[in-house]
Amino acid sequence: MAIIPQLSLFAWDEIEELGDLERLRLVLEYMPDENLMQKLEQKRSKGRDDYPVRAMWNAVLAGLVFQHDSDAKLLRELSRNGQLRMMCGFKGKAPTASAFSRFLKNLLAEGSEVEAMFDQLVKEVKEVLPDFGQRLAMDSKAIASFAPRKNKHETEDGRRDIDADYGKKRYHGMKEDGTRWEKVIKWFGYKLHLVVDAVYELPVAFSVTKASKPDINEGHRLLEQMEERQPEILKQAEVLTADRGYDDTKLLVKCWDKYGIKPVIDIRNMWKDGESTRMLGERENVTYSCKGNVYCHCPVTGTEREMACGGFEKDRKALKKLCPAKQYGVTCAGQDQCPVAQGIRVSLSEDRRIFTPIDRASYKWQREYNKRTSVERVNSRLDRSFGFEQHTIRGIQKMKTRCGLALCVMLAMALGRAKQKQTDKIRSLVSAA
Repeated sequence: MAIIPQLSLFAWDEIEELGDLERLRLVLEYMPDENLMQKLEQKRSKGRDDYPVRAMWNAVLAGLVFQHDSDAKLLRELSRNGQLRMMCGFKGKAPTASAFSRFLKNLLAEGSEVEAMFDQLVKEVKEVLPDFGQRLAMDSKAIASFAPRKNKHETEDGRRDIDADYGKKRYHGMKEDGTRWEKVIKWFGYKLHLVVDAVYELPVAFSVTKASKPDINEGHRLLEQMEERQPEILKQAEVLTADRGYDDTKLLVKCWDKYGIKPVIDIRNMWKDGESTRMLGERENVTYSCKGNVYCHCPVTGTEREMACGGFEKDRKALKKLCPAKQYGVTCAGQDQCPVAQGIRVSLSEDRRIFTPIDRASYKWQREYNKRTSVERVNSRLDRSFGFEQHTIRGIQKMKTRCGLALCVMLAMALGRAKQKQTDKIRSLVSAA
């Protein structure tokens, strides 16, 4: 951690009384940045040390904690706030804009160290929160570049963004009156792809790509990245939730067959128009829908009824479906001669995209899917608390570093609260309360 030696640490019960500066002190204490500091100090070597590396780094963290959306605003705050300068480690005046710009340039070259800090924080959070990572949620977030549009010129001059490209997301559904609606969002910039803990609402893995990168492709890569960098979390994970942007048979199969994670991913209707059900295997009186609902048809009256969910048999890799007449107490004229009156097993291999270890037709699937909103709340904090709604970032390397630092601050703040037995406040990442 880049704490300045002459500054004493704090008692947890002083946080709410001392306010904003103590939030910064909390981040400074728990940020595992010593390797980064040594690299940056080695890079400076015998150069001028008017503004020490550790003080400059602490100032960068202060800009994130206090939501400064530009370097100029942070430097003005440092100039007029003597307490903040002292906490960061500046012995005299605030750094100049040119000195701060040179430091940021050196920091951008250490992107791998920022990722290493993130991984270390995830590991430390896992140590204090043993159930961290059991339930995961995945989503992507659109982040517009500060450059308004793509420029024809391919040379970098600090004003244009030659890395970003155009992205588009479609949202659609059906109104109560049966009419369909669709909303299209377009932007020029990047995507932040996130895997978060769905209970604690903290990041577990991330990547930054151009806006046109498909969510499905990056979903596969994030799981492989976790296998390499967070294998202990991937091994303990039980459920992964995601919206229909990640609806992909290969991803569903990979989650369960390779990692033992039950995928709870919304599904798109890829069936032909007008096709509502299909026959289930060779059972003439059993059909299923694209949402995983299984129906039996009375052999006497032909009445269609949805079969009850009976759970998942792991050893058989099959879902159990039970007779609705027996489970719900309804009268079925053909129950005595019905071939599925004793219930059936539906193998996952029947359709790996539709039939998953957690039955799509069950209440449990919906309860798990509702936890997907956790990643949306993390995205909201990045916008409102860490300044991604209004920023001045151009270029993918700057965006990767900025996203990585914001997520590191989020984890460091939560780690401090967890270690001080304040787990009920780990989501209070901005306010002191």
